[in-house]
Amino acid sequence: MLGLTWDEGWGVMERAVRRGLARKERRVPERIGVDEKSFARRHKYETLVYNLDRGCVEYVADGRTQESLAQYYSRFKKEELGQVKVVTMDMWEAYIGATKAHVPQADGKIVFDKFHVVRFVTEAVDKVRKAENKHLEEQGLEWLKNTKWLWLANEENIPPSRRMEFESLKGKDLKVGRAWSIKENLRRFWQCASKDEARAFFRRWFWWATHSRLKPVIQAAKTLNRHLENILTYFDHHATNALGESINSKIEKIKKMACGYRNRDHYKTAIYFHCGGLDLLPKLS
Repeated sequence: MLGLTWDEGWGVMERAVRRGLARKERRVPERIGVDEKSFARRHKYETLVYNLDRGCVEYVADGRTQESLAQYYSRFKKEELGQVKVVTMDMWEAYIGATKAHVPQADGKIVFDKFHVVRFVTEAVDKVRKAENKHLEEQGLEWLKNTKWLWLANEENIPPSRRMEFESLKGKDLKVGRAWSIKENLRRFWQCASKDEARAFFRRWFWWATHSRLKPVIQAAKTLNRHLENILTYFDHHATNALGESINSKIEKIKKMACGYRNRDHYKTAIYFHCGGLDLLPKLS
């Protein structure tokens, strides 16, 4: 429509991003979200730092190592990083290590995002489903065929057209049904009125999960228990990575529109252009 080649169009985007980054105020946000985004196959990732108050991508770094996140923190002085109030993330040790190494009093500021916490248990539910489905198929039963997304979904998101089917499955006393119930019960953790109430709730949930005789669920529960203190910090800050998940969806759409990226720099440029909250326009003389 504009009579531009792909290279010319890309050049416009790159210049706009350079302008925007040059104009950007050098200041660490008070509320930060950290997440990863796949760049390509074969486990290639980018580390994304979000400004939770402005709703934009603050920084993009190659990989998802401790050094990847440390690159961002290293841009600021210790006193500046002391102004950070909360850092939401998943339970990835590299991000935990980088944050504890650079952000003062990080132990009380790291919040393990509730969506990642529940997803951890949801993955355990799927492992139970796979193992049980294999066992049932050996007996000629196809009860769990094509039911994967029923067990992964939150209860309120079960499609109306499949609710009767799902209720029937839950009535069969399946292992995956017990695992699903444990997962769904965990979601009530974040409805607790205080940290003390949440701690007591988790202890009851943990006993149930570890006595379920479901190995993947037991392993997931023990992992959450090891990280409990920084799951409980949610009740100090009431922060999540929901904004990051929204931005991730937007980035995924950008990837699909471009049919993927082979060049990391191009990928980062696209993220900054569409999600960086930058002042991109040239100044008119």
